[in-house]
Amino acid sequence: MNDTSTDAGAPTEDQQPVAPIQFIGQFIKDLSFEAPHAPDIFQDLRQTSPDIPISIDCSVRDLKDNQHEVTLTVHLEATVGDKPAFILEVAYACVVVLGKIPDEHIRPVLMIEVPRQMYPFVRQIVADVTVQGGFPPLMLQLVDFTDLYRRKFADDEELQRDAQARSMAAMTGGPVSGQNL
Repeated sequence: MNDTSTDAGAPTEDQQPVAPIQFIGQFIKDLSFEAPHAPDIFQDLRQTSPDIPISIDCSVRDLKDNQHEVTLTVHLEATVGDKPAFILEVAYACVVVLGKIPDEHIRPVLMIEVPRQMYPFVRQIVADVTVQGGFPPLMLQLVDFTDLYRRKFADDEELQRDAQARSMAAMTGGPVSGQNL
C-alpha cells in the first residue's frame, strides 16, 4: 500500500518551509534632526541635564501579496529649561511577508513582534545621529511593545470582546457564562 496523502501543513519536497515572518527590506522612511540653539546650548548642557520625553508609535500598511509595511516612529525633544537642545524624529520601516498565521494573530504580530525586531536598528540610528549632531549618544531604553499594543488597542479589544459575548449570547439564547451583559 502506498499512501500518497500528505499533511496539509507540512511542506512537500517541492515546497520550502515558510517562516512566520520574512523581512523583505528595512529602510529609513524619514529622518529629521535639529539643534536650534547650537552652539549656545552646549554651555547650558554642561550645567544642566536635559529633559528628554520620548514618544514611540507603530503603524501598519497592507501592501499586495500578503506584504505589510510596518513603520516604527520615534520622536524626542531634548530640552534644557524651556530651550530645545535637539529635536529628533525617525520613521524606520520594513516590508514583511507573513507565513501561515491565524487571522486573529496578524495584527499583534505586525504591531508587537515586527517592531521588536526593528527596534535595535532604531536605537542605533538615534545614538549615531545624536553623536553626529554634537551631543553624547542617546541610548534608548528597551520598549515593551506588547504593553504599547495593549494600551493602543485596549478600547478596540474591549469592544471586540463585548461584541463576541453578545454574539454568543444571541446564539445560545442567554448570557455567556461569566459575562455580564
